Amino acid sequence: MASRKPAADGIPAAPARPRLTVMRDVAKLAGVSHQTVSRVLNNHPNVRVETRERVLEAMRSLNYRRNLAARTLVTRQSDTLGIIGFETTLFGPASMLYGIESAARDAGYMVSIASVRDLERRQVLEAVDRLTQHSVDGVIAIAPKQSVNHALAQAPPSLQCVAVGGSGESDAAPTVSIDNAAGARLATQHLLDLGHATVHHAAGPSDWPESVERIEGWRRTLYAAGAVVPPVEHGWWDAESGYAQGRAMARDPAVTAIFCANDRIALGVLRALHEAGKRVPEDVSVVGFDDMPDSGFFVPPLTTVHQDFGELGRRSLSLLLEHMATSPEVPPPDRVLVAPQLVIRTSSGPLRH
Repeated sequence: MASRKPAADGIPAAPARPRLTVMRDVAKLAGVSHQTVSRVLNNHPNVRVETRERVLEAMRSLNYRRNLAARTLVTRQSDTLGIIGFETTLFGPASMLYGIESAARDAGYMVSIASVRDLERRQVLEAVDRLTQHSVDGVIAIAPKQSVNHALAQAPPSLQCVAVGGSGESDAAPTVSIDNAAGARLATQHLLDLGHATVHHAAGPSDWPESVERIEGWRRTLYAAGAVVPPVEHGWWDAESGYAQGRAMARDPAVTAIFCANDRIALGVLRALHEAGKRVPEDVSVVGFDDMPDSGFFVPPLTTVHQDFGELGRRSLSLLLEHMATSPEVPPPDRVLVAPQLVIRTSSGPLRH
């Protein structure tokens, strides 16, 4: 064992730190130039396959780690994107976060995630500040409420930000979202086409743009069909709220079709209808929104509107990169909508007199 050299005052000096492996060490072991190692690191196409493999093997053998701090100083890019999420178990926002992170990693970016406990402006701006200290190249934020979009619009001008799930107001950040109104139209028109005179709606919270847009799509479809538009009672995004709404609707014999703002609300509605002796879909048809992985295992399996969260992640990343590389002559879009799809299962059926 190597002994420590005594210091002048007799106290042993700290052992010297081992020297970090640098790019020239990799080049020497692989038998290539320093420039070739750099090309491999930057995924340059003009490197022979066997040379690339030799360089990668040398990196593994030497346990080489790229000096990202030094690279950031030179290129002014960290190849790291910031994602702002919030602490929730709700299926939609959690799936958005996963979709964005997967898309970023697939595109070769590292990801730094900052979570907030609520969606108020101050906490969102604090999250932006934390990510800025990590030298992220851009920020994508889960934005189920407009306060997030407006906070992003106040971020430093040099930092490009994109919101996922916002309503795309002109004074807010660029947004990518599911076309909620179109999804609501699909669900409502499906039930009308089955012969139901009108469609009742178990709504989400009134201050979430997704909920508002789904109400608008449902309402406009009923107007266009000349159907009666029932009153709306807002709830939360969970089965407990759906259960309360479902119990109220089960007492009304005129209710034969219910469009739910998400699948968890639909789960609560299904239980309430079952307890009231209503058969689904024989007496009441039910349609949800989300297409959660478990929705096909509800009793009965739930007809619902499918959201492609993977595509949402890819489109949000694409929009952010467009804004990061934008030129004043060709500005990128301020809002991108991802089309949903209707998944028909057995919870919806024709009106039976």
